[in-house]
Amino acid sequence: MKRLFNVFTLLFALLIFLHDSRAQTFTRQDSLKGGLTEERIWWDLTFYDLSVDVDIDNEFISGSNVVHYKVLEENQVMQIDLQAPMEINKIIQNGKELQYTSEGAAHFIQLNDKQKVGSTGQLEIFFSGNPVVAKNPPWDGGFTWSRDKNGNPFVATSNQGIGASVWWPCKEHPYDEVDSMLISVEVPNPWIDVSNGRLRNTIKKENTTIYQWFVNNPINNYGVNINIGDYVNFKETYDGEKGKLDCSYWVLSYNKTLAKKQFEDVPRMLEAFEHWFGPYPFYEDSYKLVEAPYLGMEHQSSVTYGNGYKNGYRGTDLSQSGWGMKFDFIIIHESGHEWFANNITNSDVADMWIHESFTHYSENLFLDYHYSTEAANAYIQGVRSSIQNDRPIIGEYGVAYEGSGDMYYKGGNMLHTLRQLFDDDEKWRMTLRDMNKEFYHQTVSSAEIEAYLSKAYGNDLEGFFDQYLRDTRIPTLAYRHLGNNLLFKWENTNDQFNMPVKIYINGEPQWIEPTARQYNILKELPENVEITIDPNFYIATFNLTE
Repeated sequence: MKRLFNVFTLLFALLIFLHDSRAQTFTRQDSLKGGLTEERIWWDLTFYDLSVDVDIDNEFISGSNVVHYKVLEENQVMQIDLQAPMEINKIIQNGKELQYTSEGAAHFIQLNDKQKVGSTGQLEIFFSGNPVVAKNPPWDGGFTWSRDKNGNPFVATSNQGIGASVWWPCKEHPYDEVDSMLISVEVPNPWIDVSNGRLRNTIKKENTTIYQWFVNNPINNYGVNINIGDYVNFKETYDGEKGKLDCSYWVLSYNKTLAKKQFEDVPRMLEAFEHWFGPYPFYEDSYKLVEAPYLGMEHQSSVTYGNGYKNGYRGTDLSQSGWGMKFDFIIIHESGHEWFANNITNSDVADMWIHESFTHYSENLFLDYHYSTEAANAYIQGVRSSIQNDRPIIGEYGVAYEGSGDMYYKGGNMLHTLRQLFDDDEKWRMTLRDMNKEFYHQTVSSAEIEAYLSKAYGNDLEGFFDQYLRDTRIPTLAYRHLGNNLLFKWENTNDQFNMPVKIYINGEPQWIEPTARQYNILKELPENVEITIDPNFYIATFNLTE
């Protein structure tokens, strides 16, 4: 049987090699989008004043973005991104029109005035066009131009993958978040725009209204959104860890009764997540849940919702455990992103797992808080059937290429496994809370998160993270009874993988410490021993005794 196991391992390794050998080809445009170009790194983004006029009938937008910045290094060329078919009409600084050259979606602006280190500046970019229509929002994003069941306009943006520059000019790289911004959206009467932050002002015109929303906190580009529809609003106040949190709900007029019932999950979410992760990160900007014509997304302080007022994911349980029907998936998952994606943001999309693994895991912790640890365990184990192990969770750096979709379910199971290693739920909870303090309103790399968790754990987790984030193989615990001894080791892992595992010997817990390089031995087992492996570890097992 050992020989068959080794043959299986070799075949699996060959398949992985063949898969990985088909290297992804990247273009100059990928590097311009995902790289820290010299035309980006010399300036620090401080404020956006974004104004957009939305022509719903013609699916056309126009407007301007005033970009405020601080000079970090001397340079005379600034990169701003805007994707076709959107066009830059002109760029103005200090009353003078600036020249620029374009290379695909990247536009290189020649600044006239000397850019001195420590100084500040601003320029205004005028733009217009028919933005890309979202094919499958929010995954294949852009603008969604739709109608509600009464035939009224129902319009929204969603652009996490394709990028915010699909509809407005910006510094299209996650490493540099704007400190704050003003979003002014002009829409035809009587429709309402809902965007991020707090509504500062409404300016009524004869046929249109301008809705001005102010975002007081740093915000990532893809989190900026427009939602237009026949909205009604209702509110409540949540007594949170930082005081009174304003919760505001914007839904289509005919869905208000449904929403008032379904959105009861919001205070439950806030209670659970403040317990596990610390205070909601954007008290100054409030919490908003906004009905959208697609499934939903994590737009900061303007979370979009389109789950049909059903529990589960569109009325189904992704875990097939029954526990997924205890909550509205979109409310819980997309709101979890307020802590992981919006508070803590990846500095390169290759590290998108920081957003999605923690947020998928937040669903688990919601169940743990409101139901039981057993419910949470059943849920996280139940989603394992969706793990593909097709390619690494971490993507390619510098080219706007994220990793495998396994960043959701495999990433969540990795964190659940890490919780078992901590073997102290209060220590684990404080680690998650302290992480949201340590990286409050920051952009971070996987390396920083890995180092933080290793320090909190008290031991080096390099082999652990390399295995789950950078490898597609499932760690396999191979074990064998030999007399009254138990032999065990890791197969299918990197050489540094030395994760301890909890097993049960006749129902009694016992930690063992397998390594990838040789068998270890647990001696003097009782007669007729029954051994089970704790199922909360995301591993495979292989009983060589059989």
